[in-house]
Amino acid sequence: RVEDFEWIPGTMDALQALRQAGFQLVVVTNQSGIAQGLLTEQDLARIHAFMREKLSAAGIELAGVYHCPHHPSLGEKPGPCPCRKPAPGLLLQAARDLDLDLKRCWMIGDSLRDLLAADAVDMPGILVRTGKGAEQEKRLKAHPELRGLVADDLAQAVELLFDSDRHH
Repeated sequence: RVEDFEWIPGTMDALQALRQAGFQLVVVTNQSGIAQGLLTEQDLARIHAFMREKLSAAGIELAGVYHCPHHPSLGEKPGPCPCRKPAPGLLLQAARDLDLDLKRCWMIGDSLRDLLAADAVDMPGILVRTGKGAEQEKRLKAHPELRGLVADDLAQAVELLFDSDRHH
């Protein structure tokens, strides 16, 4: 529900910094609540419109918003799908639509699934401890193959990204 949407402190400033540095901003999100009947595609469209409106008012434009409505065991098409992270389908779709070189992109997310999806396309990732990230960080140790960095929040993730980007 739009009423439940909350901005984490520092998010707007961090996103503005990325845009000012020339980054395109793309949202890729698993939304299994659709398959579970917790929300409809229209509900999600309203949430995304609200998010875009608030960002636009702050001078921040999103290049794209992509979502996977599937659930691994529920809905019309249960089972693995190519768009549900950790599968990289949403990233590949965004790359096609927006002409992105995924190796030059970054994934910032609060889930191990985000980092696994990024790793599948050789994209660096940063796990933020906000949202469910603090709990997910414990699971990161079981995946030494991931090159993911960890940040307290989006603002710190952007600092890490800028520091790392300057060295490449």
